[in-house]
Amino acid sequence: MKLICIGRNYTEHIKELENEKPSDPVVFLKPDTAILLKKQPFFIPDFSEDVHHEVEVLVKINRVGKFINRKFAHKYYDEIGLGIDFTARDLQAKLKSKGLPWEKAKAFDGAAVIGNWIPVNELPNVNDIEFSLKKNEEIVQNGNTSHMLWKIDELIEYVSKYFTLKIGDIIFTGTPAGVGKVIANDKLKGFIENKEMFSITVK
Repeated sequence: MKLICIGRNYTEHIKELENEKPSDPVVFLKPDTAILLKKQPFFIPDFSEDVHHEVEVLVKINRVGKFINRKFAHKYYDEIGLGIDFTARDLQAKLKSKGLPWEKAKAFDGAAVIGNWIPVNELPNVNDIEFSLKKNEEIVQNGNTSHMLWKIDELIEYVSKYFTLKIGDIIFTGTPAGVGKVIANDKLKGFIENKEMFSITVK
């Protein structure tokens, strides 16, 4: 399985990082080795002094598809989740300044938190999902999928032009504003509505 990640999908996050608003979705991949194992802490890698949390709504693909039309995209997932795209911001900035790929800053071991899943039929509208991240019991990120530049079905249509989607693939749909540095002993909890989806400790 593969992790397909979308960058710059919330306007306020684009502003906070002083990036340009893209004309198409920004897509990058993480390998399955980036997945943080269940009940394991997140260890800050020794190559970064500025790792940021980025909470994101996740979509799990449930059938094989290629060139998926947007009006059929809803048939390719039946679960929604929440996770974190950890980013070594200092390393990313260094690589971007040289025009180099920045997978090392996004795809390192443990950089992808995947929480619990909710059946789509238990959510009134996938395009109106409230989600949040608490750091040490304080809300630091708060978003709603209605604010996405590209909604879930649009992302599936776009991504499937380039990559065949396979059962178990996960799409990270982008992060809202409020990303920030994590330090040792931080406690991170993610929520969809008021339902806790994950809880991890930073080491």
